[in-house]
Amino acid sequence: MTQAWLVLTRADGRDVSAPSEAQLAAALADVYGGKAVTADGAPGSAVLRFGYDDGLMYEMEVSSGGAVRFAEWSDRDCEIALASPRTMTVKKQADALQLWRLMAQRQVAKIRSQPWLSDD
Repeated sequence: MTQAWLVLTRADGRDVSAPSEAQLAAALADVYGGKAVTADGAPGSAVLRFGYDDGLMYEMEVSSGGAVRFAEWSDRDCEIALASPRTMTVKKQADALQLWRLMAQRQVAKIRSQPWLSDD
């Protein structure tokens, strides 16, 4: 049987397996509050990933300023991209949390239907 998993990579690089909503909100608070920075002082980001032991993986990265990137992969090793990454800017932390809730609920169709920017 295929097992689903969910992992949050916080801005400090630590992974949290099966994060609670409070942990998701705290990670976004760090990003939106400017506390998320890389080792060289650049603005940081947090990434939420979910997938299945034997296949697909999805990831959504939220960066300072509300930049959001959603990517779909054939597997956990990111060997084959299933679609071009989608991007948008989400000004409100609560809206970013709602996107992460959809990720945690494995609602890929709802995520795909969001107002992503076009590449044109």
